[in-house]
Amino acid sequence: MIDIRLLREDPEAVRASQRARGEDEGIVDAILSADERRRSSLTEFEQLRAEQKSFGKKVAAAKGEEKAALVAEAKKTSDRVKELQAAADEAEAELNALVRRVPNVVIEGIPSGGEDDYTVLETHGTARDFAAEGFEPRDHLELAEGLGALDMERGAKVGGSRFYFLTGVGARLELALLNMAVAQAVEHGFTPMITPTLVKNDVMAGAGFLDAHADEVYRLEADDLYLTGTSEVALAGYHADEILDLSGGPKRYAGWSTCYRREAGSYGKDTRGIIRVHQFQKVEMFSYCRPEDAEAEHQRLLDFEREMLAKIEVPYRIIDTAAGDLGGPAARKFDCEAWVPTQGRYRELTSTSNCTTYQARRLNVRERSESGATRIVATLNGTLATTRWLVAILENHQQPDGSVVVPRALRPFLGLDILTPQG
Repeated sequence: MIDIRLLREDPEAVRASQRARGEDEGIVDAILSADERRRSSLTEFEQLRAEQKSFGKKVAAAKGEEKAALVAEAKKTSDRVKELQAAADEAEAELNALVRRVPNVVIEGIPSGGEDDYTVLETHGTARDFAAEGFEPRDHLELAEGLGALDMERGAKVGGSRFYFLTGVGARLELALLNMAVAQAVEHGFTPMITPTLVKNDVMAGAGFLDAHADEVYRLEADDLYLTGTSEVALAGYHADEILDLSGGPKRYAGWSTCYRREAGSYGKDTRGIIRVHQFQKVEMFSYCRPEDAEAEHQRLLDFEREMLAKIEVPYRIIDTAAGDLGGPAARKFDCEAWVPTQGRYRELTSTSNCTTYQARRLNVRERSESGATRIVATLNGTLATTRWLVAILENHQQPDGSVVVPRALRPFLGLDILTPQG
């Protein structure tokens, strides 16, 4: 959640963030009103509590009618103290509920608007001219089926729509890609992690995934557990209720996990192949750092994504995502989108988000300063590789006969230079 002090000291900044996201800015006034009621009730409560404590000595020393009057007055004070406590509790519950509805305050300078209002920051590489090469490119599904790498039909038979089997060289290709991502992460000082894919309610909510996008999450009602759509969730909860030592720099983790997403509301979108599926593999970077270092750390995570994309040798661009297209926890997000030849457009492969103190405040992750005081840390995340990358690799490196040239950096992990069609 956002810092209540920011709301008190600079409510216009929060209103501006809400406007940029296309969210209700009136909630700011509702929060300030609830906060004022809570603080006013608590102030009067503390004053009467102090008076209430003094009555004990007065009643003990008094006699007769004086004592009876003091007892009656003490009862009235006690009743009022209970009323004020109840009022403060009610205002605090309302305040907490309202604050949890407010997404992170966006970083100044990012584009306002929705999904189509992004800003293109960089473009890398040049799309192949398949017409000049003399052949019509196949899409990733046709290529993968020809290579014996993907079985959508049996995936649907076993799991339903948007499920699949990666088979033979397809399974090997995904493992090679993910292992290359882990190797790069380790090279840059990340601690590799195999994370839980089931988490408790407080962790899922703390990471910010049970707010506006709760309908995207799979829930196991009998166990009150949630299947995670990214290892970011488990890694956000890894240090919950802890005090970290960040004197040596950020704590960086690289989580490998299976990810699950309901894809609610995506009926009819990307139904062919593995661009939009219910289950996939991903290696995700996650960083805990000091709040003042968060923007620089965000650039570092983006650099690590650039490094991975260069290794698979595909054209891509980087966009600054518009405020209205950000998830609740993110104050800023950069997407890296690869060119998909058969679609004639760029599709997201990675994203990296600066969540500032939003998740850590919910999960109570702090650091201790040199003075000994504690404060909330910042969290960031970014994707290094995921199943969707196979789409870009297959389509951009295909040959006229349906074979696929393996990017050079990936060959040591796969043990193959070319993927050859079967039969």
